[in-house]
Amino acid sequence: MRAVIQRVSKACVRTTNYEASIKVGYLILLGIHVDDTETDYQYMLKKIINLRVFEDENQKMNLSLNQINGEILLISQFTLLGSVKKNNRPSFTESAKPLIAEQWYLRLYEDLNRIIPTKKGVFGADMSIELTNDGPVTIIIDTKE
Repeated sequence: MRAVIQRVSKACVRTTNYEASIKVGYLILLGIHVDDTETDYQYMLKKIINLRVFEDENQKMNLSLNQINGEILLISQFTLLGSVKKNNRPSFTESAKPLIAEQWYLRLYEDLNRIIPTKKGVFGADMSIELTNDGPVTIIIDTKE
């Protein structure tokens, strides 16, 4: 699994028939790898929940999302696993097939939402995403590295 986590002051996702938005929190772009396992899943879940990138009273990145009452906007993005090592056109052979990827994505959404208010995009849809990156702070978590 690969996640690009952006600390945001606001974020919104739209499709033709759907819209979801958050205020302070994380916009997470999530790619599911063809070889992801339960171990990868648990690692990613734990890292997202415990990540401390919000400033404390001393202006140090020391607070988690729960500590600041933040939210998550979770977006599936298979292109995060695209490779351009051999060509200029990306290869997506490392991305999980849609049926498998959607299961992992929805499970992560449900598990996160039990702990942190979480909204999601529409799996497989053409989405428009707006965000205000705060900091800017962007963290990449990859369970394969």
